Amino acid sequence: MAAAFELSRPEHKGKYEITIYQLGWRLGGKGASGRGPADRIEEHGFHVWFGFYENAFRLIRECYAELGRDPRKCRIADWQDAFSPAPFIGLAKPVAKDSYASLISYFPPAEGMPGDPLTEDDPFTVTSYLKHAANALRTMLLTAIGHDTTDSLNRERVDLNSGEQTSGAGLYGNGFDRLSQLVKLGILTTAASLIEAIGILQAILAARLPSAAEALAQFVEVIASSARRQADAVAASDPQLDLLWQAIDLCVTSMLGIVRFGLMSDPRGFDAINEYDFREWLKINGASERALDSILLRGAYDLAFACENGDYERPRHAAGVGLRGAMRMLFGYRGSIVWKMNAGMGDVVFAPFYQVLKRRGVAFQFFHRLERVRLADASSLAPGERSYVEALEFDVQAQVVNGGEYEPLFEVDGLPCWPSGPIYSQIRDGAWFEHEKWKFESHWDRRKVGTKTLRVIEDFDFVILGIGVGAIPYVCQDLIECDQRWRDMVDHVKSVETQAFQIWLKDDLEALGWNHPPVSLSGFVQPFESFADMRQVIGAENWPTRPGAVVYFCSTLKEVGSLPSISDLTYPIKRRTEVHRNAVRFLKHEIQKLWPGAVASNGEFRWQLLMDPAESSSESLGESRFDSQFWIANIDPTERYVISLPGSQRHRISPLDNTYDNLTIAGDWTACGLDTGCVEAAIISGRLAANAIARTPSLESIVGYDHP
Repeated sequence: MAAAFELSRPEHKGKYEITIYQLGWRLGGKGASGRGPADRIEEHGFHVWFGFYENAFRLIRECYAELGRDPRKCRIADWQDAFSPAPFIGLAKPVAKDSYASLISYFPPAEGMPGDPLTEDDPFTVTSYLKHAANALRTMLLTAIGHDTTDSLNRERVDLNSGEQTSGAGLYGNGFDRLSQLVKLGILTTAASLIEAIGILQAILAARLPSAAEALAQFVEVIASSARRQADAVAASDPQLDLLWQAIDLCVTSMLGIVRFGLMSDPRGFDAINEYDFREWLKINGASERALDSILLRGAYDLAFACENGDYERPRHAAGVGLRGAMRMLFGYRGSIVWKMNAGMGDVVFAPFYQVLKRRGVAFQFFHRLERVRLADASSLAPGERSYVEALEFDVQAQVVNGGEYEPLFEVDGLPCWPSGPIYSQIRDGAWFEHEKWKFESHWDRRKVGTKTLRVIEDFDFVILGIGVGAIPYVCQDLIECDQRWRDMVDHVKSVETQAFQIWLKDDLEALGWNHPPVSLSGFVQPFESFADMRQVIGAENWPTRPGAVVYFCSTLKEVGSLPSISDLTYPIKRRTEVHRNAVRFLKHEIQKLWPGAVASNGEFRWQLLMDPAESSSESLGESRFDSQFWIANIDPTERYVISLPGSQRHRISPLDNTYDNLTIAGDWTACGLDTGCVEAAIISGRLAANAIARTPSLESIVGYDHP
């Protein structure tokens, strides 16, 4: 969608005739959503946008501006109607057997809004991240030791950043001399002297002295050692401060690793350490075992679904990807650290993109399942001619009545939305399809009404392959057979199945014992360690009686072996049943650790809390009432979540790769400079794909794209 948005811009003056071929009835892939009973929003998981999603917000802001909705007719007319700041992020920390404490952090608004033009102080550089980390480290230390010394310490910092002290030579002489004095005198044994040292370090980083790298590494190492010693002493006497000191440990360890591994000068930047697992790299740089086992790090892995084969007992995440993601999330956000959507992702993202692209003349062909990307026979190529895609083969899943165009959206209180199933009245023999329960988005439902083959020159000139990485082995056999790089990508760039469920509750969360603001929380117990309070979407749904709360849960889904064959029609049923069983067990045995009021006096989950859109079943009070809620097993190849295993990044292929004369790729599984599963990575990749064809947008305008 991002590539189509770029290539259809008015400044191209209609140079590109664009057609999007789409499986099933809706756009969005892993980000698709639909409207079910009571117009309730049904997602593939819980989706939030981070405040550092500069490319994603830039495009969605442009999209809404061009769409020009009338706010009197549509309540989501502008991008700020579509997104709300969500500044609270939580972690669930075990404190005793069967007991968890919710640790909620508030992140204050940052200057500007995501998608605004960047300032001259580009935040997306390793040096900038290091400066931000030093600022955060000093703030955390001030919090850890209390505020008694705050005024004097602030005066010291002013002195360090005034006059001759900030000049290159003067700083090198005075700042490093002062650090040497502190070390020689053994003064870095107190938190106050440690903060003074960090103030000097901040001034050194601000001056950007490349010749000081070796000395800088030595001093950061001394600061790290001192911080860890004090963390050990304080944590033993004050467990409540333990988590803060773990954060200090991880912060200073990351800073040390950046300096020690020379990432500021390495043209690869963070990618230079992607062969390591994130925890492994932190351990190499001296992180304590307590920090390595902390809920902070576990929450970071959970956030990225960083479990090999979906097994949460096998957490693995490339160090460079993890460090870059953490730095951008914490120090690169604008406005709010997290933004929640005020309706489904399909409603506020893909419907507006669809409408704008339609206005621009982009064509959409729904119900087309890609079966093969066919390369030209090597023997037919002229000497020196690059290989190219000669044909695309599709199965046609359904045909539109009277050969017309499928219109996928319907309105909910004036808001264009996607339904959770096809609009059968528009499909030829639609009643029969509905009766036979065709699963148009299922990898295992291979039924079709016809086939279609598109041929180069006759039907297309260029191809942008925008499917999920899990589907590559099924549709790109020609590429895999002839190209070792594609074989390596398939072998090493892995994806995992995920599971999710949503519940609508009669009571609000406060009535259930949740005494915190709306939050996105991670680090809880498996099999659903992450959840989001999504109360902001309640007003977008049409319940006869308004719910008190709606909450989304998600996690990885542990794989049971290799993906079964297409002929195994029982697999989707088994996995969906497994998610149902996991969700029921989770509500019965785990959720009370966070919501004590959700259980009755006998310890059983209060199933009557669940709202049923079909009032006829309202008398059901047992666990069967969960059947009225929404759950999903994201097991189809196109829905699997791409992960970033150590060593896998070098096997990703860039959208800018021009090995094939008329083929480029797009998706969060490509080499796009962020290289992790998220909306921003997908948008960056789509913009790169557009550049591969049109040479616009310029690479300099793609924010955060930092590959060589």
